[in-house]
Amino acid sequence: MANLWLVIVVVNGVLTGVYPASPSSWLIVVIAIMSTMYARIDPSMGMIDRIKTSLPVSEFMTVQTQTVLSAILFATGLWLSFIFLLRYILKALLSYHGWIFESHGKMSFSTKVWLVLVKLLSGRRPLLYSFQASLPHLPVPSIDDTINRYLESVRPLLDDEQYKQMEIVANDFKKDPAPKLQKHLKLKSWWATNYVSDWWEEYIYLRGRDPIMVNSNFYTMDLLYVIPTHRQASRAANIVHAMLQYRRKLERGELTPLRALGIVPMCSFQYERMFNTTRIPGIETDFVQHLKDRKHLVVYHRGRFFKVWLYYGGRHLWPSELELQFQGILDDKSESQPGEIKLPSLTAGNRVPWARARLKYFNEGVNRASLEAIETAAFFMTLDDEAHGYDPENIRSLDLYAKSLLHGKCYDRWFDKSFTLIVYKNGKTGINTEHSWADSPIIGHMWEYVLATDCFHLGYTAEGHCKGDINKSLAPPTRLQWDISKACQEIIEGSYMIAKGIADDVDFHDCLFNEFGKGLIKKCRTSPDAFIQLALQLAHYRDKGEFCLTYESSMTRMFREGRTETVRSCTCESTAFVKAMEDETLFKKAADKHQNMYRLAMTGAGIDRHLFCLYIVSKVMGIDSPFLKQVLSEPWRLSTSQTPQQQLNLIDTQKFPKYVGAGGGFGPVADDGYGVSYIIVGENLITFHISSKFSSTETDSFRFGQNIRQAMLDIRALFNPKEKKM
Repeated sequence: MANLWLVIVVVNGVLTGVYPASPSSWLIVVIAIMSTMYARIDPSMGMIDRIKTSLPVSEFMTVQTQTVLSAILFATGLWLSFIFLLRYILKALLSYHGWIFESHGKMSFSTKVWLVLVKLLSGRRPLLYSFQASLPHLPVPSIDDTINRYLESVRPLLDDEQYKQMEIVANDFKKDPAPKLQKHLKLKSWWATNYVSDWWEEYIYLRGRDPIMVNSNFYTMDLLYVIPTHRQASRAANIVHAMLQYRRKLERGELTPLRALGIVPMCSFQYERMFNTTRIPGIETDFVQHLKDRKHLVVYHRGRFFKVWLYYGGRHLWPSELELQFQGILDDKSESQPGEIKLPSLTAGNRVPWARARLKYFNEGVNRASLEAIETAAFFMTLDDEAHGYDPENIRSLDLYAKSLLHGKCYDRWFDKSFTLIVYKNGKTGINTEHSWADSPIIGHMWEYVLATDCFHLGYTAEGHCKGDINKSLAPPTRLQWDISKACQEIIEGSYMIAKGIADDVDFHDCLFNEFGKGLIKKCRTSPDAFIQLALQLAHYRDKGEFCLTYESSMTRMFREGRTETVRSCTCESTAFVKAMEDETLFKKAADKHQNMYRLAMTGAGIDRHLFCLYIVSKVMGIDSPFLKQVLSEPWRLSTSQTPQQQLNLIDTQKFPKYVGAGGGFGPVADDGYGVSYIIVGENLITFHISSKFSSTETDSFRFGQNIRQAMLDIRALFNPKEKKM
C-alpha cells in the first residue's frame, strides 16, 4: 500500500509538473521529430548534429544510437520549451480581469474570446496544483491609486476639518517617503512569489504575542438541522475517516482545483498545510511546523490525552474500527495526571509564557515525548462532555454552540494545531481552526467534503453505529504520560485565567434570518453580498448612531499564493443611502459602489495590503511615517466576512434542504466593535454569527442581530412599496 501511494504521488507530481501539457505529448513530439529525420528533414536547424557531436564516443554508442539519442534530447528540449510557452501564455491570459467588471449576464466579445483561449490552454483534467505555475503574481498598485482610494474610504467618517488634515498628511507621504518605499516593494514583488503573503503570515499572525484563542482562531459549525447519529464515538469515527480520505486526495493532488466561472483557477497553495501542522510558540515569533504523512491522532477527553493510530496494515482504519477506538476512550475511567486537565490552556494564553514553559518543562523525558505526539499528530480531536447544536425552542442554543467551538472551557482544545475537531456527546461536531496557515474557505472546502462523505457515503446502521466489521485485534489507544511540576502547573493556571477572562467577555449571538435569502435578493437586481453589507451599515447606524471603519474580507486567490484583501464597506454612497432610506435609487448606487470595490480588491487593486507592506518596508528601512502609523492604528469597529458554501456541490440542497451548513464565525476585532460572519444558505436562509464584548457598554450582540434582521426587512421593503406601507 505504501509503495502504491508513493507511485501515485510521483505520477501525479509528474502530471502537475508538465501541465498544461501531458506526458503523452512528449512521445508525440519525439515521434514527430524522428519522422522528420527519416524523411531527411532537419527541423532543428543543425541543433541535433551539434548535440550529437557533444555526446561521448564509445563502442556501445554507435552513430545511429547517437543520432536517435540526440533527436530525443532535442525533442525533449522542444517539448519543455512548449510547456513554458503555454504556461506563459496562460499566465498572460489569467492576468486579464475585465470579465469580473462586466454586468451579470452580459459578456463582451473580448471576454468571450478570452474564455475560449483559457479553456483551450487549461487542459482537460487538472489536478489540485496543476495551475500553480500559471497563476499571475499579485500586482503592486500605484501610490496615487492607493492614496486616492484611501482618502475616499475615510471621507464619510471625518468632518471637513479632519478630512483636510488627513489630505495634508497623505499628500506629504505621497511626496516622501512613498516613492522610496514603493521602489523597494516593487523589487520584492519581482522575486517573491507574492509580495504580501509571507509578511502577512509573519507580522499579522505569527509575531502576535497575545492569545490566539478568540483573537485569531475561528470556528466552523456542523450541519444546522441534522445530526446523523447521536452516538459520539460513531460520529467521531465517520468524521475522522472522511478526513483521512480527504487528506489522501490532498496529498496525492487529486482534488479538483476551484475555478471561477468553472474556468479561472484559484490558488491552491493554502491546502498544503491543512494536516500534520502545528503552530510552535516562540519568544519573539512563532513558526508553523508542517510535516509529511502522520499516522496518528491525539484525542482529549475529560482531562486526559490519548494517542490513536490511524493505520493498520498500510491502510486507514475503517470507521467501525475507529468507533471501537474512540468508544474505548469514552469508557476509560482512569484519572488525569497532575496538571494534565488544563494543560491545553497553555495554547490559549499569552504566547511568551507558553514559549518559555515549552523550553523549560517540555524539553526532555515523558513531557517532550507526549508534546511531540501532539505536535506531530495529523490533527487534534476533543471528545467533548457537553451537548450542543441548534434547538428551535432555545433562542440561545446557537450562541452557546458558537462559544463552545470558539473557546470551549479554555483548556479542552489545542489551539496551536492547524485545526481541532470537536465532537459533542450528542453527536454534534465542529472545528476550531488556527488562522496563520490558511483562511476560512480552505477549511470550509475540507468540511464540505467531510460532511457529505459522512452522511451520504459512509452512513450509519439503524442503531447509529458505523458500518463495517470490527477488527478486535487492534492495539487500544495509549495514554500520553506527563510529569508536570508545581511550577509548571502555576504557569498553566496563569494561562487558563487569562484565557477564561477573554472567553467570559465574548458576547455571541447567532441569528438565523429565514424571511428571505439570495433568491429574493437577486430579483432586486443586486448581489447578495452588497445587499447584506448595506444592511449591516444600516443596522450599525441604528445600533450606535454613527458610522465606522468597516472591514470585509475578500480573497485574492486568482493570484499565486494570494490570501485576502480588505473591502472598506463604509462609503460615501452607503452612508447617503442609510441616512436617506427613501427609495431604491440610492441603494442601487451604493450597491454598485460596493461591488466595484469588491472587484478591485479581488483583482489586486485593494488598499490595505499595499499600505501594510509599505509600512513593513518603512520599519525595515528605519523610516518614520506618521501617515502609515495612523492608517494601521485605525480600529475596525465592524469586521465582517462571508463564509463560502457549496464549493464542491456534493450535497443537493434542493433535494435535501435539511442538509445545510451553519457557517462559522470569529471573535470581535475591536474592544468596542462587532465581528460579523455570515453565510448565504440556499435560496431562503442567511445565518449571521455576531460577536462583541460584554465589557463594552456600546455593544450588544443580540441587539445588533435584531437590528440586522430589521435592516434586511426594511431594505426589502424599498423594492416592495406595498410591504413598506404595511
